[in-house]
Amino acid sequence: MSLVDEWEERGRLLDVDEHRIFVVDVPADIERNEPLLLIHGFPTSSFDWRHVIDPLAASRRVVTFDFVGFGLSEKPSTRYSLFDQATVTEGVVRALGIDRAAVVSHDMGDSVAAELYARDNEGMLGFEVTRRVLTNGSIYIQMAQLSPGQQMLLAMNDEALPIEIAPTEETFVASIAAIFGDTPADPEELHAQWELLARKDGQTLLPRTIRYIDERREHEDRWIAGLRDHPSPITLAWGVRDPIAVFAMAERFCQERPGARLVRLDGVGHFPMIEAPGALFDAIEAATGSASYGSSTGT
Repeated sequence: MSLVDEWEERGRLLDVDEHRIFVVDVPADIERNEPLLLIHGFPTSSFDWRHVIDPLAASRRVVTFDFVGFGLSEKPSTRYSLFDQATVTEGVVRALGIDRAAVVSHDMGDSVAAELYARDNEGMLGFEVTRRVLTNGSIYIQMAQLSPGQQMLLAMNDEALPIEIAPTEETFVASIAAIFGDTPADPEELHAQWELLARKDGQTLLPRTIRYIDERREHEDRWIAGLRDHPSPITLAWGVRDPIAVFAMAERFCQERPGARLVRLDGVGHFPMIEAPGALFDAIEAATGSASYGSSTGT
């Protein structure tokens, strides 16, 4: 059985706001903490979290899901928006009967989370956010060092590509491997990421799903304020070797948000949950719980 098959078996499709959303919902071994919501980034999926989801579930329910247009969720050729993805996130939480949760987000997921926090600051969010962890994402979009591939996609029209000119596994794998840190990307992991992207020809939608960067620029002030001003405690666990969401972003945020905690992940690039799952688990547990990665996983 492939890694993708194994992951697909762990979840189910949930009807959320007229969308079919792939959700993985892991119950707690012993429930000591509030549920934990893991939010993935671009252009990958909830599969990113597979190395940490079971250790985290030792002490609380853990939920992750694929955004519309990503992974194993439905992939319509439509205009994509961070506002809509935030609404889908709220819908997943509501459908699962969760009324309070800690939130861990990554990459584009940091921007979706920022919209959730902005809504909460306005008294408009449908659940309570108790504690927060941000990992490598463009908190300040003007500081992001976009890759050549990202810039190429943004230069295209907001429309689906013909399959014959869409990115291939070779180009996709190369672009993801290039943003890892000292630990090289595992070929099997990268192939699984490609399979998930290419499900339902999702690679043809990349010029559409990447529009979140334009939207991030347009609503920069709203989403920085959402991240900065939300009252819940916040920790940043940041891969120092990330060439896109550079470490200076995390440092700047901690200067602007009193009480924010910064966990420096040396040698780690853009994907802490894949490159250094033990270190990221420890950071999440320090921020939201009390378990030990080694005692939970035996590694």
